[in-house]
Amino acid sequence: MIARSRQLALVLTAVLAAGAACQARGHEPPAQGRPAPPATAQRGFTLVASGDVLPHASVVERARYDAGGSGHDFRPMLSGVRPVVARADLALCHMETVHGADGDYGGRSLLTSPPDVAAGLAATGYDGCSTASDHTLDDGEAGIRRTLDALDRAGVRHAGSARSAQEAATPTLLKAGAARVAHLAYTFGTHGHPLPSDRAWAVNLIDEERIVADARAARGAGADVVVVSLHWGTEWQDEPDDLQLSLARSLTASRSGGRPDIDLILGAHAHVPQAYEKVNGTWVVYGMGDQIAGATTGPEGGTDPRGNQSTVGRFTFSPPSRPGGRWEVTRAEFVPQLYDVDAGRVLDLDQALARGAELHAVRDRIRDVVFSRGAAKDGLVMAGGEG
Repeated sequence: MIARSRQLALVLTAVLAAGAACQARGHEPPAQGRPAPPATAQRGFTLVASGDVLPHASVVERARYDAGGSGHDFRPMLSGVRPVVARADLALCHMETVHGADGDYGGRSLLTSPPDVAAGLAATGYDGCSTASDHTLDDGEAGIRRTLDALDRAGVRHAGSARSAQEAATPTLLKAGAARVAHLAYTFGTHGHPLPSDRAWAVNLIDEERIVADARAARGAGADVVVVSLHWGTEWQDEPDDLQLSLARSLTASRSGGRPDIDLILGAHAHVPQAYEKVNGTWVVYGMGDQIAGATTGPEGGTDPRGNQSTVGRFTFSPPSRPGGRWEVTRAEFVPQLYDVDAGRVLDLDQALARGAELHAVRDRIRDVVFSRGAAKDGLVMAGGEG
C-alpha cells in the first residue's frame, strides 16, 4: 500500500495544479521564479545535471500506481523538477540502474528498472544520461542492451556503456545552443561483476589516462565543451574522499592547446549530496545525491533521510572571447531537492518552502554541504536564494 503524504502531499498538489493549469493554456510551466538565461549564440547556453536515478522496489511500485496499475509512469514523479530541467539548453541525468525484463524490477543488491523510466526522463526534458555505474553489469550484457535501447526509443542520448566496440569508441556529442558538448562517463567498478573478457568496452571504468585521452578525442571530433560524469566516492560520506580529490585535481589540470581538456565534472554514487568546488578553474560536483531512490538504510542502520536529498547543478556557459578559446562557466548554481518517499515525488525544495512545507532544516543541510569546500567565494549560488 502506498503511504499517504500529509503536508508534503498538500504542497505537491498545489504545485501540480498550477503546472496543469499552465499547460492547459498551451504554455510550459513557469520556472517558478528562477528562469535560466535565454540561450543565444551570443549568450551561450545553460546546462543542468542531476543525480542518481535509483528506482528501488517502492519507487517502481509508485510508478505502477501512477500508471493506473498497467505499466509504469515516471512522469508524475519527476514533474516537480521539470520546470528547471526543461528550460535548460542541455539537461543530463544519471541512470544508475539497468532496465530489466518480464516485470522483474527493483531489488537492493541487483537492481533493474522498468524501461518506462526512459520515457519519463525524456518527458521531463532530459537530453542525455550517464549509464556507467557499479550496477551497469547487474543484468549482464542484456541489461545494457535493454537500457540503451529504451533510451534510444525515448530520444535520450547516453554515455558510459555500450552495445558494441564502435559505439564505445564514439563520443556522445550533444547540441547546446551554438556549442557542441561531449558527454563522457565512467565508474569506479561494477559491483563485483567482471567485464566480459571479449567485451571490455561494455562499460567505462575510471582510468585517468583514458579519461584524458577520451576528452582529447572528443575535442578532435568537434566538441567545444567536454563534460565528464564520474560514478565515484564513498557511500554515505558527505565529504569527498581522497580519490575524488586527487582525481579532480589531476583531471582539471590536464590541458591541450592552451585550454583545459575537461570543462565540467559531475559526480554520483555516494547517495548523499556532496560539495561543489572550483578546481584549477573548472567546476567539480563531487556528488549530486540520489534524485530518485526509496527509503534507504544508512551506515548506522535504520533509514537515513540523506539518501533522498540531492541537488541539480545549473551552469551557464559563455562562448570564448577569442577563436580557439574556452567556453567559460559564467554562472554556477544549484537547486536543492528532496524525493518525498510518501508521495513518490521529487520536490524542488525552494518551491516547497514557498508553499509552506516545513523543510528549512533539510534545505539548509544541503546548502551547508554544497558550500563546505568554499564554492561560495568562487561565485556558486543556491538558486532561489534563502527563501
